[in-house]
Amino acid sequence: MNITIIAVGKLKEKYLKDAVGEYSKRLSRYCKLNIIEVMDEKTPEKSSEKEENMIREKEGKRILKHLNEGNYIIALDLKGNMISSVEFARKVEQLALAGNSSITFIIGGSLGISREILQKSNYKLCFSKMTFPHQLFRIMLLEQVYRGFKIIKGEPYHK
Repeated sequence: MNITIIAVGKLKEKYLKDAVGEYSKRLSRYCKLNIIEVMDEKTPEKSSEKEENMIREKEGKRILKHLNEGNYIIALDLKGNMISSVEFARKVEQLALAGNSSITFIIGGSLGISREILQKSNYKLCFSKMTFPHQLFRIMLLEQVYRGFKIIKGEPYHK
């Protein structure tokens, strides 16, 4: 299985890079992982809704350049479906069984994901109604993907 994560923004902190490296190493037993970072836009302090939409659109165009036609696209979105780790694992497993061997996850910037990218997505996933920094969220997603593969394989993993 091929897993691609397209994320807006670069990781700067060493501890975040180390965590991504650790999960990347763990996931290498289960899938081919590709992480693509696209540049984020600076958001003015008191931005209007129009300015925020323009920022999401600019970031969306950068994401769009990296989307592959045959990939199943999962956008991480606050309005998406909230599912358990076991349900997530089953979703990944069902996609693989249906012939979708390439899954792309999209993590937007601090303002979320553009309408165009959301429309191109096959599925919208929400981890929580809480707000998380998108840099930290990358690690949370990697952990859930890793947990999902452990569940699929019937291997032990802490609960």
